[in-house]
Amino acid sequence: MSYIPTPEQARELVAQYNSEPFHLEHAETVSKVLGVFAAEFDPGMEDYWRTVGMLHDIDFERWPDQHCTKAAELLAGLDVDESVIRAVVSHGYGLCSDVAPERYMEKVLYAVDELTGLIGAAARMRPTGLADMEVKSLKKKFKDKKFAAGCSRDVITSGAEMLGMPLDELMERTICAMRA
Repeated sequence: MSYIPTPEQARELVAQYNSEPFHLEHAETVSKVLGVFAAEFDPGMEDYWRTVGMLHDIDFERWPDQHCTKAAELLAGLDVDESVIRAVVSHGYGLCSDVAPERYMEKVLYAVDELTGLIGAAARMRPTGLADMEVKSLKKKFKDKKFAAGCSRDVITSGAEMLGMPLDELMERTICAMRA
């Protein structure tokens, strides 16, 4: 019988396969951002969204060349519910997965995964971090392809389009969610 881990159980699973503080912090950040989005768009499902956010990169540190494929294997082997596995795999759509995000939560994960990385990098460059970050300053960093070059602007833009949300609004919502 498959199960849906709690966010706490998901955190423990991620820690079994990841030791780098950056990867653990990224999982926490994406999990919390998804929880904030869930509170608005899917009330009552915050823990589910947070679990998916926590697990999305479970395989990345150990198996970067098999990202999403290995995650599906690991999670299936742990008898994690197929809906969680599908959501985790869909966040790599077009990069390392051919599973397109379909549910709203999957689209949010797809969009904010790369965006949280960009925002986090921008926050580290600011004396006040996220506290007073504005979309205007983030957009300057977004346009600078050399800044946080590993964060795909195409994925962020495509994610906003999938959500039917203007890029500025996605940025604003994600900044606010990261502050929360």
